[in-house]
Amino acid sequence: MEILTGFLDAIRGIYESSGLVSLGWQNYVMIGISCFLLYLAIKKQYEPLLLLPIAFGMLLVNLYPEIMAAPHISLVEIQSANDPAATGHVVQEIGGKIYYENPTYGGLLYYLYQGVKLGIYPPLIFLGIGCMTDFGPLIANPKSLILGAAAQIGIFITFTGAIFLGFTEAEAGAIGIIGGADGPTAIYVTTKLAPHLLGSIAIAAYSYMALVPIIQPPIMKLLTTKKERGVVMEQLRPVSKLEKILFPIIVVILIAIFLPDAAPLVGMLMLGNLFKESGVVERIAKAAQNELMNIITIFLGTTVGATASGANFLKLDTLKIIALGLIAFCMGTAFGVLFGKIMYKLTGGKINPLIGSAGVSAVPMAARVSQKVGQQENPGNFLLMHAMGPNVAGVIGSAVAAGVLLNVVG
Repeated sequence: MEILTGFLDAIRGIYESSGLVSLGWQNYVMIGISCFLLYLAIKKQYEPLLLLPIAFGMLLVNLYPEIMAAPHISLVEIQSANDPAATGHVVQEIGGKIYYENPTYGGLLYYLYQGVKLGIYPPLIFLGIGCMTDFGPLIANPKSLILGAAAQIGIFITFTGAIFLGFTEAEAGAIGIIGGADGPTAIYVTTKLAPHLLGSIAIAAYSYMALVPIIQPPIMKLLTTKKERGVVMEQLRPVSKLEKILFPIIVVILIAIFLPDAAPLVGMLMLGNLFKESGVVERIAKAAQNELMNIITIFLGTTVGATASGANFLKLDTLKIIALGLIAFCMGTAFGVLFGKIMYKLTGGKINPLIGSAGVSAVPMAARVSQKVGQQENPGNFLLMHAMGPNVAGVIGSAVAAGVLLNVVG
């Protein structure tokens, strides 16, 4: 009988400590959402490098919430400072009583998350991006900067709309940056302005980045004519090595002087690009764009996903953020195309307006979408390199927009 009782007690203990008791309906809903995102990442290959770890981090925290638990210190009362139980602990006296500090360690992802919270991971991601980015198309066609800047207009309009819907200025700034279609920038701004919204904003940002091939083409076709989409642009001029070396140095000097809040992101982006273009630190450049980039991507994606617990994510504000993020992204695409149409008119039809849609930053997917839509109208049209100009300009533009928001509402 004692053996049976012990067995039943063990079964009861296992059940009471299991998720069947501790998890709520919100957790199960989030588990379903994370499985759907895993499907998109694996089956559809929508931004799998980040969507997969984000989705799995979301899955982990809703199965085992303690994985993101913060450390804390409990006080245990003792009779004297010489009590053997206090050996190795910090002892303190409060109100005439003596206690020792008994620290409880946090969950695994809590510590990895500090790189997000302290604003370390996003600039390091930008370092790797800089090593992989060719600014040649932008240097060859500086007018691309206008298209990259135009695509950021949606950020500031959505910022205003978010305030109208009841969000604070800081929260609105974090929501608006989704329109830049730049995940690391969105995470960086959100950790500075509204860290409690990080899960919702990060998932919205990366989801829309993954859905670029679905969201952008209808907007591009709606705002352009068949004739405009079929424009064949002239080949870009060759860019010298000296120009490519001077570009990151000049850009970081100008932006850091006039907009210091953007310096961490732009500085790391340009440092990575200088690694690449200088040709004298090939080993460092390869490490930054491969090993470092991959490690940081794992830590960033998993820990950001782990902020999306059921209790934090399933709120009315989350639905508002997802809707506003979609509006910001669509408006960024639309303004990029509209400014492309203006340049089409001003240049006498030499600029294909489709390249303006690439100004939303999602490198290089947005540029590939411009190429694909252009070839649907004219199979002999090759817009990829032309679209890369606004695309990399959008990366710089989103970082500058982030600096403006941090300066104004931070």
